[in-house]
Amino acid sequence: MFDAGHEYRLVLASLAVAMMAGFTGLSLTLGAPKLPAGRRKAVVLMSAMALGRGIWSMHFVAMLGLQLPFLFCYDALITLISALVAILITGIALLVLHFVPRSTASITGAGVITGIGIGVMHCIGMSGMELCRPVHTPLGLVLAFAASILLSMAAVWLACGERGRRSILPGTAGFGLAVFPAHFLAMAGTLFLALRDVTAAGPAMGNESLALPVTPGAFLISAAFLLTGVTFAPETAAGVPPARTVEVPSRPVMPLPGDARIPYARGNQIFFPDGAQVAALRALGHYTILYHRSEKLFCPWSISDAEKRLAPAFLKVHRICLINPRLVTGFERLKDRGLCFFGGVGPPLRVPVSRSHLKAVREAPGL
Repeated sequence: MFDAGHEYRLVLASLAVAMMAGFTGLSLTLGAPKLPAGRRKAVVLMSAMALGRGIWSMHFVAMLGLQLPFLFCYDALITLISALVAILITGIALLVLHFVPRSTASITGAGVITGIGIGVMHCIGMSGMELCRPVHTPLGLVLAFAASILLSMAAVWLACGERGRRSILPGTAGFGLAVFPAHFLAMAGTLFLALRDVTAAGPAMGNESLALPVTPGAFLISAAFLLTGVTFAPETAAGVPPARTVEVPSRPVMPLPGDARIPYARGNQIFFPDGAQVAALRALGHYTILYHRSEKLFCPWSISDAEKRLAPAFLKVHRICLINPRLVTGFERLKDRGLCFFGGVGPPLRVPVSRSHLKAVREAPGL
């Protein structure tokens, strides 16, 4: 039985790979819950490939830094399977995060799934070693899986507990620090048994040379996904532009979905105002009042009908209120609720935000 050492440069490279993968995956999924289901699946797929391959690349680069006093190499098929397992399990965790209603249980569950995936991927990858046999101690496996699960839960909470651009860097650090220690805790509880003469010559291509294509390859794939994901940015922000923005006539405005037009009644006639200038709609019995510029107008739609027709351009902030986020000029937090202000509507309009919709309203401008 032999203990293992590590080449510190490849250890640092493996940490950099994990950080890059975490940053890419979190950046791609920013705003994903507000996308249509089809595009959300595409974003989740890209993020799963970036995160899953990043987990595997971190593991593989770290394994290339493994130093033993005898010859060993890796089975290509088993190594590929470990990469696919990492992508699959990461994808399942992302599906839970972005297709199951956000709650303590779903966020924690996604962290547990990710942690189990990291541990399973590590064990499969280790089983692909040839010319030697890794011997795992029960305590080492228990500590590695426990650390992987707990650190993954913490990373997911850092990244997704309060989703926004400011959570990307803490989430990236959390992701890197979840994958990295779990690997080396598992390695600390592993001994290696040589299956042939320990004096045999090593392979023609050393581990450091093999790490050269793997490490830049992981960075290039992450960068490619990250740049491709930029094309999703307009949809991500659809209907959720920055708050405290006064409407400027020359600036492009969010179009209403499909052919939806907001009607209002005056006498026996029906008119259709410029929907982009409608600040809010408020329920009035089975009908609604719409606030257009400095006027309050009678709309024959119910508030539920208006919500269906105008999503995602208008955001529901209360059971009886919809707002146009583009015309919001201010926001005030009042304990467990809030107020949205519209300075361009006279007299100044204040729309209440209920507790259940507070998080969505705060996420819209990135608060």
